Amino acid sequence: MWSNVKTLTLTAAVVLLGAAGLHAQDAAIPAGAVNINLPDNSPLALKSFTMADSRATARGAALALDLHMSATLRNNGANRIHGVTLRVVAQEVTLGGKGSVTYPSLNVGPGETFQVRIDMQLMRPSQITGGPLVQVDLDGVLFQDLSFFGPDRLNSRRTMTACEMEAQRDREYFKRILAQAGRAGLQREMLESMARQSEISQLAVSVKRSGRAVTSAATGSEHDAEFAFLKFPDSPVEPLKGSARISGNEARAPRIEVRNRSNRPVKYVEMGWIVSDPSGKQYMAGSLPSADSDVILPPGRSARLLQETTLNFSAKGQPVNVQNMVGFVNQVEFADGKIWVPNRQDNAMLLKVLPSSAEEQRLTDIYRKRGVDALAAELGKF
Repeated sequence: MWSNVKTLTLTAAVVLLGAAGLHAQDAAIPAGAVNINLPDNSPLALKSFTMADSRATARGAALALDLHMSATLRNNGANRIHGVTLRVVAQEVTLGGKGSVTYPSLNVGPGETFQVRIDMQLMRPSQITGGPLVQVDLDGVLFQDLSFFGPDRLNSRRTMTACEMEAQRDREYFKRILAQAGRAGLQREMLESMARQSEISQLAVSVKRSGRAVTSAATGSEHDAEFAFLKFPDSPVEPLKGSARISGNEARAPRIEVRNRSNRPVKYVEMGWIVSDPSGKQYMAGSLPSADSDVILPPGRSARLLQETTLNFSAKGQPVNVQNMVGFVNQVEFADGKIWVPNRQDNAMLLKVLPSSAEEQRLTDIYRKRGVDALAAELGKF
């Protein structure tokens, strides 16, 4: 059983928008064309939602859905909510037919409400008629005690738990600064954090699943390049060796061998990946493996993390040729579902390259908009 949100099929509207021979090219998406599914035992309840300026546009045999939705949800459970992931589907098997939104770093008490936004573009074949244009499903809710509710089709438990571990780490750091150096010290840390966030170089990465991406930027001979590694003392997994095929601004078939040096079985390892251009400028390139790649790694055993992909790097529309590569263990999930992330001291080595955590961005936003007193009050809530 699902929530009492009514779904209007609007079959005529779908046919009208999707018919290639008609001149009607664009129409607003009404709220009744969206179905929001919340199980009866869900800790979330829908209070209201709006479609704002969401629109559907006919493009040949497809509909392009430009979604700008806002929903107000209420915590109907007994535990504080610290994260929510929603799955958004226009069509399951169509390329570009589904997406998701994740809200980490929440702190929503029982009976409290909060707002989520869905801003994305999806595609849907126009010949499909009947039923809602878009369906929104709850994929997961993470609670303060790291317990979880939901089907977890998107590995949202792992993603949100890692975000929460980073959030706890960063909150404790700023609370310690406040206790030791007062509001003036906290203010200095916020100014440094905002400056750091503004200076991080953004890298655009396009991915091709197999073969080589032939581009005008991929000049120079293709060669094997070795990863260098940052090694953290308390990491349960140790990177041993790794390489990728490099040509200009392309990297193909990256692979890294890792060893479980803990006494607990590991089911997932995520390696961060930094590339440097010929001038020495560093960029965060992504992670290896992808989020749906699980491994079973017993204590003391090794495994290879592989991607049969070609990655193309650019910044501000210009190719970024790869000179050097650095890898580091960014996240580990144990077989019991517990998560490890680098501590703040180890993470400090990467602050100039890595984007700040969602929680640090949230805290700096509070400081920017409301000042240091409001930030100190916010830290006192945890």
